[in-house]
Amino acid sequence: MIYRKRNAFLALLFYSIAINAQKPTEVPKPSDKPIDLSNPADIIIYIILPLCAVLFFFIWRGKKNKSKK
Repeated sequence: MIYRKRNAFLALLFYSIAINAQKPTEVPKPSDKPIDLSNPADIIIYIILPLCAVLFFFIWRGKKNKSKK
């Protein structure tokens, strides 16, 4: 009985050390504030680039469908 408690304690201890070892420390954390639309960089990153990606996808798909016919 005592061995089970000791083994459970050691397993819990080693798992907690492994979990803390995998926590990234120098990675930027997400912010709590919303996107600032007065900042031109935010407008480009969050609005313009996704719209361009969708537009280019539809253009590419249209050219791909025309070449199959």
